[in-house]
Amino acid sequence: MAATETLTSQEAIALEDKYGAHNYHPLPVVLSRGEGVYVWDVEGKKYYDFLSAYSAVNQGHCHPRIVNAMIEQAKTLTLTSRAFYNDTLGAYEKYATSYFGFDKLLPMNTGAEAVETAIKLSRKWAYEKKGVPEHEAQIIVCSNNFHGRTTTIISFSNDEDARKNFGPYTPGFIKIAYDDIEALENVLTSHKNVAGFLVEPIQGEAGVYTPADDYMKRAQELCNKHNVLFIADEIQTGIARTGALLAVCGNCSCEEHCERQEKTYAQPDVLILGKALSGGAYPVSAVLANDAVMDVIKPGQHGSTFGGNPVAGAVATEALEVVKDEHLIQNARRLGTIFREKINDFIATSNIATLVRGRGLLNAVVINDTEDSSTAWDICMALRDNGLLAKPTHGNIIRFAPPLVMTEEQLLDCVAIIIKTLKEFEK
Repeated sequence: MAATETLTSQEAIALEDKYGAHNYHPLPVVLSRGEGVYVWDVEGKKYYDFLSAYSAVNQGHCHPRIVNAMIEQAKTLTLTSRAFYNDTLGAYEKYATSYFGFDKLLPMNTGAEAVETAIKLSRKWAYEKKGVPEHEAQIIVCSNNFHGRTTTIISFSNDEDARKNFGPYTPGFIKIAYDDIEALENVLTSHKNVAGFLVEPIQGEAGVYTPADDYMKRAQELCNKHNVLFIADEIQTGIARTGALLAVCGNCSCEEHCERQEKTYAQPDVLILGKALSGGAYPVSAVLANDAVMDVIKPGQHGSTFGGNPVAGAVATEALEVVKDEHLIQNARRLGTIFREKINDFIATSNIATLVRGRGLLNAVVINDTEDSSTAWDICMALRDNGLLAKPTHGNIIRFAPPLVMTEEQLLDCVAIIIKTLKEFEK
């Protein structure tokens, strides 16, 4: 088959099934083009994208400014490794550290790499700055977390699909219940060798589980009290997705600093970013921290051949510029409120959906069935047939996360599609 020959959906799926590892279970739709909030399959059918590549394309598919930044940089210099300086990285690091309010940035490529980096950074800080005996540092994590699928990360996961038969597992982690401030305080009080608390401000893969408004703030205060690093994994929740630049900013609906923001805002010691840092155009991730933490990393102790390459720097800078210039934080906040209001109105008279939760444009609808049922998957198949793409998570939960460039008119059209589809499954 010639490389330029057009495949049907069935042919493309068959090729992946035969020649690719079976490590994913995609919705059976074969996409060939994307623009803004829309994607098209190989037969030309148009869909609303309500997953956004797990929030990697917050800025919309193939945003022309981001794509152009990638093309222009790729024409001049793509990779030097970090054996030499390049003329893009420093400017990107200066821009991003100012954007998020940190002293230093350590560039990587994928979200899992960034989490691994944060783990190494916090352990090294504990040994060299806090005085924890070597090899005894512990990191607190939360049940139902999702931070990636490397061997170390699955070691503290309770997802058996991700863990089973991949051991032996990496020690050094203490698991507590999510959104349980007393559990965190108990561990911090009883364990003296804790290096950090690694947490998602909203647990996306767990079903967009949203904690109490003050959970992040109180967690940060406890970490400060016990000289423990507060590590925020904002790979999926960060960069405008939740109606704030970072989800650790809390559930604040105002533009300026206010009393409510004071009660909910948390400043992480270590910030982990990925996905939308590139607008979905190129693998880019980063770990940010202030000098007192980041300075424990010395030459030769951590790195990546591709991390900090010129294309990544150009793409990430433009992706962040787009978020600011197009007011995507405010748009996500406003449209997310409308989405939850409309879905809640439907739920009040529905027996197929029981709950909608989330912040900004990261939301989930809980389906009235058991986790081991196929109902949520069947609903997503029907949504596909009706022109909207979404995926289940945790069996009976459907995540809805469109690109943040969506308009109110488009959102209302999507809400109508979702409600129409859910009604087809009323019991």
